[in-house]
Amino acid sequence: MGEERHRRRAEQGGEHTGVKAMLRDLPRRERTLVVGGSELRLLVLACTLEDTTAIDLSSGAMVRLRVDWPEGHEPDLTPFDVVESQLADDPERDDLAQPEALRAAGLPRQVGTLRGRRTRHLLERLSAPPDGPLLGFPGPSAAYWEFRGNRPSAALVHPTRGPQLIRRHADGSTWVRFGWDRDDVWLPVEDPRAIRALDAARRDRLAGKDLATALGFRPQYLLASLTRPREGYCYKVVTSVLPRG
Repeated sequence: MGEERHRRRAEQGGEHTGVKAMLRDLPRRERTLVVGGSELRLLVLACTLEDTTAIDLSSGAMVRLRVDWPEGHEPDLTPFDVVESQLADDPERDDLAQPEALRAAGLPRQVGTLRGRRTRHLLERLSAPPDGPLLGFPGPSAAYWEFRGNRPSAALVHPTRGPQLIRRHADGSTWVRFGWDRDDVWLPVEDPRAIRALDAARRDRLAGKDLATALGFRPQYLLASLTRPREGYCYKVVTSVLPRG
């Protein structure tokens, strides 16, 4: 057992060292490089079938990487994974509801994980100020044809109250309730880790210390995202519950 623990620590230490070396060599850019075929180094925040939301480590900007996962291959990236991804020849930057969306060529390649001060700094810089409606409009959804590509489709939210995970008996869905400035916000959750935590706790509601225990960390941020059109409407959902970093 001792030898196995030592081996895993050595592998993790080597992985972390490799990521730090990669970050030192990264070019710094004001904007994400979106030329077809370009290589991006990304810090994953959420990974679903619809997209992988991540921070471009060169620019610090948020991107929504659209990945064609093979049939039978579930998205397997987790928050704070560091990945390399090549953009498709046509990155398809024409979605007016999701202006951050980019098409990937093939599957992202995980090269390590990143936690600590650098990650905390990136998350703090991206944290959305509570100075207006979440994602730029009131209510839980908007018609796709109302979007003009001039507002973000994902926001890293530091709740002013909460959060609280809730299971709805009517349909078995999982929701999160949190304060956003003066608003009391309820959004459906599409983060499988948060859903599993509620299932494992065998509770209908989790908040505070109980929620932190079930998740394995104290929730600091919620990644709120707009879905792709579903019967003509884009919906606000939470795709990731995240620690401080």
